[in-house]
This record gives sequence, structure tokens and C-alpha cells, in this order.
Amino acid sequence: MPFDHQQPPLVFGEALFDCFPDGAEVLGGAPFNVAWHLAGFGLNPVFLSRVGEDALGERIDAAMREQGMTTLGLQRDPEHATGTVQVSLVGGEPSYEIVPDRAYDHIDAAALPPLPQQTLLYHGSLALRHSVSADALRMLRGRLSPSVFLDVNLRDPWWQKERLIELLEGATWVKLNADELALLAPEGDDVEARAQRLRERYELEAVFATLGAAGAFAVDADGTVSRVAPAGAIEVVDAVGAGDGFASVLILGLIRSWPVQQTLNRAQAFASAIVGQRGATVRDPGFYTPFLDEWRLG
Repeated sequence: MPFDHQQPPLVFGEALFDCFPDGAEVLGGAPFNVAWHLAGFGLNPVFLSRVGEDALGERIDAAMREQGMTTLGLQRDPEHATGTVQVSLVGGEPSYEIVPDRAYDHIDAAALPPLPQQTLLYHGSLALRHSVSADALRMLRGRLSPSVFLDVNLRDPWWQKERLIELLEGATWVKLNADELALLAPEGDDVEARAQRLRERYELEAVFATLGAAGAFAVDADGTVSRVAPAGAIEVVDAVGAGDGFASVLILGLIRSWPVQQTLNRAQAFASAIVGQRGATVRDPGFYTPFLDEWRLG
């Protein structure tokens, strides 16, 4: 059943701070980043997560309010601290040490607010490493009958293939990178053939695959492949959150019913702008203005 394009999108998963070697602390977590950008695009997402009753949790709450995001789905945990990740950068590429047993691992199904039926639900895979949050998502998917955008985001050692297959079986669209595609769909002579196999196996409406500096491509329900590459030289500050920026525009395109090629082009342009920033979230609302104007979202 098609989702209701008029309902606000739901975003489920982790909110955390990326902690850089120079001492900088930047708000992050793939679902948080996606919700942040969707708010920047004017979509009023409902972010469903859990933070600690601590200073970092207060900063996340305050940042969401500053961005104009509802905190209706942000739970506070008196026992578990807000999530953190130690980020190391080697040649501009990030690696992550993800601290275990944080508040986002304990999203409480009973504390979720009333939510719309048949909307678009985005989630990743990291927050599902713990059974409490995994059960909350399972209940949410069963209760709301949403169209599901699964952003794979594999982070060793925090995933199991069996659990991921269960998520794929309930997904509508999937986004992943070339390494994740090779793990989940090893059959095929190249990445596009693997994406085709993955789409067919799980009866997905589309598979979106990111290829780093080589761009990205999509395989849709009739097998059509659409491709995009970065335009010209890009100044890279760091690559943290580039894929989340890309995913946010894919979701925007699905909600606005843009053609696949146009959606890919716009997602690539936005991701290219994100890599020119430190971290994954941008506090300046003016950052979004050129995109809002060009895409006529104002």
C-alpha cells in the first residue's frame, strides 16, 4: 500500500555525538542526521530516539528545538548515557569507535507517542544492536504499516546478517554502499548486478547504492538503472555524514514524487556540499537556502 505523502516522515534510531581527535564534538548518528536535514528541507520529521539525562542529552534536545524539530519522540533515560562515537580520520576517511550500551539502545516501545499510520519510516541498523530498541522498531513497523526506508550503515561488530535479512524482508527501499552490497548480495559480476539481485530477492521498490567518489546509482522496480557522479572537484573537509545527507534527499524525493534521476542528481549535489563541512550536521539554516530555492521548496 502506498504511503501517505502528506504525513510527516518518521525517523527511528540513534542520536549521539561524534568526538573528533581535536576535541570537537559534533552532533551525529545517521538517523539524527537524516531527521536534521529533513527538518532543514521543511518536512517536519518526527525523530524517535532516546538520550541520557545528562549534559549531552540536553544539548541534543536544545539543538532539535533550535532547528524547529519536535521533541515529541525524544525519550530521556535516567540510567544510560547519551551516545558517543570516537571518530578517527585517515586520509579524510572516517573510522568509528562506537561506545556500547547507550541510551539509544533502550528506546522504549511503551513510551513512543501516537504516530500516523501509513507514513514513511526511515531507520538504520546500529540502534538495533540491542534487543530493547530492536523490539521497539518491530512493534512500530507492525502497528503502523509504514513504507520503510532502510539505511543499512553496517558498523562492526554491531550487526548480524540474520537480523539484517529480517529488516530487508520488511523494507520498501534500501540504501547501502558498495561494501555493504557485496556482503548482502555477493552474487553478480558488478555492483549493479548485485543491486538488481538484492532488489529482486526482497521485492524492493528501489535499491540506492553509494560509491564514494564515483557517485551513486539506483535500481528501480522495473530494473532501470539511474546513475550520478560528483560534478567537478569537491573540497572535502571530512566525509562524516555524506551518506546521511544523500539519504535525506532520497527521502525528500520519494515524498515529493520526484523522478529517480532528478532525485539522484539532487542527493549528490547535497552530499557534495556536506563533505565541505566539519561533521554531519550544519547549524546555519542558510546552508539549506540554495537548495530550497533551486528545488522550489520554499
